[in-house]
Amino acid sequence: MARPGTTGQEPPQRRARARGAVIEAEVEKWLSARGLVPVTRNSHAKGGEIDLIMRDGDTLVFIEVRYRASSRFGSALESVTATKQRRLIKAARFYLAHHGLSCSCRFDVVGVEGPPPLAIHWIRHAFEAF
Repeated sequence: MARPGTTGQEPPQRRARARGAVIEAEVEKWLSARGLVPVTRNSHAKGGEIDLIMRDGDTLVFIEVRYRASSRFGSALESVTATKQRRLIKAARFYLAHHGLSCSCRFDVVGVEGPPPLAIHWIRHAFEAF
């Protein structure tokens, strides 16, 4: 039942966030089945957000999850631009400093494409922090 004063339909931005949360949860489960251990989701820092933070042995892994319903405008993996990489690096540095961590880290990107069944593409060490 719709709330008073609404049409019963979610705004597109809210639907996109909800879809993103579902996809991130699926990716987290998928990566966990491959040996990674969840630390946190949606870590916010000034200027950026890290979708998933997981552990792979002693390595802390900062993971960007990108979704595309189709590759008509480029693949999900191609959408991680140099600007996006800089924001992720900045957010990761903030996370490490805020938690007083000094450990081995890496940046992975997971591209998710299509309507279900989803195709998941995992790039380990997708880029380096300089």
